[in-house]
Order: sequence, then structure tokens, then C-alpha cells
Amino acid sequence: MKYDFDLFVIGAGSGGVASARRAAEYGAKVGIAEFDSLGGTCVNRGCVPKKLMVYASHFPDTFEAASGYGWSVGKSSFDWQRMISAVNNEVNRLAGVYQRLLDKSGVQIFRGYGTFIDEHTVQIGDHKVTAEKILIAVGGKPVKPSNIPGIEHAITSREIFHVQQQPQHLVVIGGGYIGAEFACILKGLGSKVTQIIRGDKILRGFDEDIRSEIQDQMTAHGVEIKNNVSDLAIAKTNAGLEVSFKRDGRQETVVADSVSLAATGRKPRLEKLGIENTGVATRDGAVVVDEYNQTSVEHIYAVGDCTARIELTPVAIKEGRAFADTHFGGQSKQMAYDNVPTAIFTTPEAATVGMTEAEAREKFGDAVKVYRSRFRPMYYSLPDMQVKTLMKLIVDGNTDKVVGAHMVGDAAAEIIQGIAIAVKMGATKAQFDATVAIHPSSAEEFVTMR
Repeated sequence: MKYDFDLFVIGAGSGGVASARRAAEYGAKVGIAEFDSLGGTCVNRGCVPKKLMVYASHFPDTFEAASGYGWSVGKSSFDWQRMISAVNNEVNRLAGVYQRLLDKSGVQIFRGYGTFIDEHTVQIGDHKVTAEKILIAVGGKPVKPSNIPGIEHAITSREIFHVQQQPQHLVVIGGGYIGAEFACILKGLGSKVTQIIRGDKILRGFDEDIRSEIQDQMTAHGVEIKNNVSDLAIAKTNAGLEVSFKRDGRQETVVADSVSLAATGRKPRLEKLGIENTGVATRDGAVVVDEYNQTSVEHIYAVGDCTARIELTPVAIKEGRAFADTHFGGQSKQMAYDNVPTAIFTTPEAATVGMTEAEAREKFGDAVKVYRSRFRPMYYSLPDMQVKTLMKLIVDGNTDKVVGAHMVGDAAAEIIQGIAIAVKMGATKAQFDATVAIHPSSAEEFVTMR
């Protein structure tokens, strides 16, 4: 049978665009469908606009530090609408870049939802196309917990980038990295912030020392964290959004102005996909794939957040390129999911690669060696600001290999990106120690810890 396309991709986010472009570079005829802006969550409602807001939120601390170095900093003010406009202009510019990249690669773009009619046919609006291979790359979306009365009054991380008036008091519901990041962003921009979490600490799943350090410094920075809460409810009142909950057996109430951010998780965006018209298997709302991203249907594949493996943009990109290399480039490639570095853009920033201490002890037992360093970076000494950096190495004592590296502090993501190469290569603590330090720097602590 002759098909319209060698490959048709449903979803033009990071993973979908990466796979489409690379397959086209190998000579495949490729089409791609997208109902929203090109670039997916990362470009439009995630990594990019969030990081720009993170930068904006750091200037008050920079102004404070400047005085310690002899600079006279006058009265400053913040214009929320100007920032939001600038951020969204940059997002629109990047969407245009994605358009040009796809056009240059010869990928045909279809605007609208891509819906399976059968296992080789996809409908996009009035168009029907057939393809020899189909790649599902529809990503994920934030979800609101259905068990919280009044949750319909809360916005999610998707809408926060379009709020036209700065929240005077933001209530963040959820202790994951998205909730913690936006709590820090809004606090840095001058809003009052209350973060409500069901557990004892934020950032479940990360190393315990990292969780504690970030939570302590967020609290010191002025974010009010209400932990161990239950029986959450939201009500719209004349005063704003009233968020009530139980804590330590007592009823408490917090009133925000008109915005409450629910950052309680994400799920694959499979609605309107028509997946029921195929034999593609799902589990817990995610597409099931093997190590080559193949679904239960031989010629249908999936990458990125819709598979609910590691939900990070660089992972989706690597999965997409590995898929294209394998099926159109004559190379058999798999995505490796061990030692994937990640960052948390809170204030303070954090980054990590490899095992947590708990994971290492579960695997290696008493052989685990832990090295820690906590200090005030030189930058904060003259302004006498009590800002700390925490670094931590986890070592398998049987082999001397560094199996985990964690950091809380300025430029954590930039530093851990380099450390991740060493961890990925299986570097030993002795090799870390043999590396000459760059002095004075915070990063040198990773090669001088004893």
C-alpha cells in the first residue's frame, strides 16, 4: 500500500519536532499535526516562560547584594504586565523559530488535533492522511485534583503565564517542583505566598537533604509553607479565594486575592487522540511502549510525557531522535534512563543526578559513603546575606564510584550539568579528588570534599 507519509507525528512539542526533523533529514516524507502553538509545553507553558520569570524574580536579591559592593541602588519597582508581555513575546518568537525549522526540514505541518481513524490513518480537521509509521508525541497537561471542593476556582501552571494582574497573595496547592518553583517566583516578585502541602516536606522523591535545605531556605525567604494538611476546600468570597484546611487537628483558613495555583500533578494528553480506534495499549492513562518506544501496534510509536516515564523535555528530545535514528537513519538506538540530570528552579536553585542517598542505601547498604559540604558562597560575604549552598556526593564504597550528586545553590543546574558527565561515565571519588579545583568557585567543593 502507498501511504501519504513515511512518518506522521501527532504533536509538535519538543519530542515530536525533534523526531520529525531528524527523520526528514534522513530523507523520509514527514507530516506533523499540532492544535496549539508549536513547541509544546516547554516553549509555551513550561521551561522557557518559567525560567524567564525566575530571572525576573532574582533581581531584588541582586539589588540587595549590590549595596554590599559599594553600589547605591535607588528605589525600584516592578511592572507585572510589562514582564508578562515580554515573556509572551519571547514565547511567540520561539514558536516562529520552530515553524521555520520544520519548514526548512521539509516537514508538512497540519494545524489541528490529530485523531486516529484507524491504525494507519489520522484525521486533522478536514484532512485525512495515511502513514507507514505514526509517532504519538502529544505530551501532558496539568490536572486539578477532583477531591478538593471548589478546585474549579484555581488556575494551573498553564494559565499563570497569562494572568494580567500580579497576585497580591498567591496560594499554591501542591509540593512538587512546579508548585515550589512558582511559590519562589511569586515571592521574589513581591507577592505574599502560602504553599499548602499534604506531606511534611516539599519535593517528594528528591534526596532528603535537598528537600530540607530548599524548604528551610524558602521559609527563610518568606514563603509560608503549611505542611501536613488535610480536608482542603476552596470557596469564592467577596474577599477573594478562601482556602480552608485542617492542620494539626485545627481548622485554618487562608484568603488569597483572585488567584490560587493548583500544582498537584500532570497526566498524558490523550483526549481527542482516538486511541480507541487502534490497538495501542495504555496503562494508568499513559501510552505503553518498549525500549524502542514501540507501542503494542507494530508501526505506532510514542515518545515524551504521554508515556509517563521521565517527564523532562531533554528526555523527550533524545527519545525522538533515537526513534528517528533507528527507523530512518539505519542506526539502532535506545534512550538510556539512568543518571538523567534534572534541575529545580526554586530560590535557591537545586539540581541533581543519579541516586538519592535513600536509593543508594537500599541498593548498596552499609557500603554507601556520603560526602557533604554546606557553606556561604563568597558572593554573599560582603553584603552579609545568609544564603547557603549545599553539595552532596553519594559513593558506592565497593567500587568507589560516585552514584549520586546533588546541589542546592546558585548555578546548581549549570554545575550539575558538568558533574553529570562524570557520573554518567562512572567516575570514582578518587578521580573527583584528583581533579584540580577552580578557585575561588563554589563548584570546586565537588572535587575537594572529604
